[in-house]
Amino acid sequence: MYDLIIIGGGVAAFSAALYAGRFQLKTLLIAEKAGGAIILTDDISNYPGFKKITGLDLFDKIKDHAKDYDIEILAKKVREVGQHKDCFEVSTKDKTYKTKTVIFATGTELRRLNVPGEKEFAGKGVHYCALCDGLLYKDKIIAVAGGSDSAAKEALLLAEYAGRVYIIYRKEKIRAEPINAKRVDQNKKIEIINNTNITEIKGDKFVDSVVLDKPHKGSKQLKLNALFVQVGHVPISDLAKSIGVKTNEKREIVINRDSETNVKGVFGCGDVVNSKFKQAITAAAEGVVAAYSAYQYINLGLQSQ
Repeated sequence: MYDLIIIGGGVAAFSAALYAGRFQLKTLLIAEKAGGAIILTDDISNYPGFKKITGLDLFDKIKDHAKDYDIEILAKKVREVGQHKDCFEVSTKDKTYKTKTVIFATGTELRRLNVPGEKEFAGKGVHYCALCDGLLYKDKIIAVAGGSDSAAKEALLLAEYAGRVYIIYRKEKIRAEPINAKRVDQNKKIEIINNTNITEIKGDKFVDSVVLDKPHKGSKQLKLNALFVQVGHVPISDLAKSIGVKTNEKREIVINRDSETNVKGVFGCGDVVNSKFKQAITAAAEGVVAAYSAYQYINLGLQSQ
C-alpha cells in the first residue's frame, strides 16, 4: 500500500513527488513518458531563479532534485483508476497498485485543427513542435496556426531558421505576453494574418499550401512549405472523471486553493486543472500544494471539502 500515487510525468508531477519525498510519504510516480509539454519549449525566461533556460534543462533539474528523495518512478501507462472503501487502485497493463491518495498531474494533449489534409501530411509538413522540427525548414516559408503566447514563441523560434513566417489567427489580435507580442511585431520575417481560419492543407508528397477562409493579398491559397499547429491543448482528465472527479466545460479537473478535488483523497495539479494561468511555475506550486494536502489528509485527516 502506497501513501500516494502521482499520475503524470511533467513539472507538476515531479514537484509533487519532490515534496512527497520530503514529507516521507511512500510515493509512486507513474508516467508513460517523463517531461510533459515543457520539454518542447526552447526559451524559458519567466521561471524564478533562471534568467534563461530551456524547458528540457529546467525539467531535468526538477526531476533530478525529486530523485534525491526516496520515491519510486515507474515508466508505464496508467489504464484504470478505481476507488474502494479504504483505498484507490491504480492499474497499468500488467499490475495494480493500491494507495491511500492520488494526485492527477496528467497534463494535456495537443489540440488539432481537424481540417482536411492535417492527418495526411502529419510529419510531412504539418508539425506541432518548432524546437523538434523547425530546423528542417531553413530559409523556407512557414506558417503557425494559432494566436496564443505559445504560437508567438513558436513563430519567433521558427524565424531563426525560416525565410518567412506567417501567424494565421482567427481573431483580431494575438494573445501573446506583451514582451513576446513586441518581439513578433519587431521581427521583419513574421507577418500576422488576422481574422482568418485555415480550411484545408494541400500538397503532393509534402505540404505546399494551405487554403484560407478569406483572401490574403487576393488569394485564398497561401503557398508555404510547412505548417506548425499551436491552437491549444485538451486536458487529459478521463481517468479522473472515471472515479467521479468533477471537471468543467473545458474538461479541466476542478480544484480549490489546496489542490483538492471533490473526491476525498484525490488531488490535482498542473495543466490538467482549472487554473487560469498555466505556467511551469504555477504547475510546480500546485504540485507542491497537492503533496502537502495529501500529507495532511493521510496524517491529520484534514480536507476542506
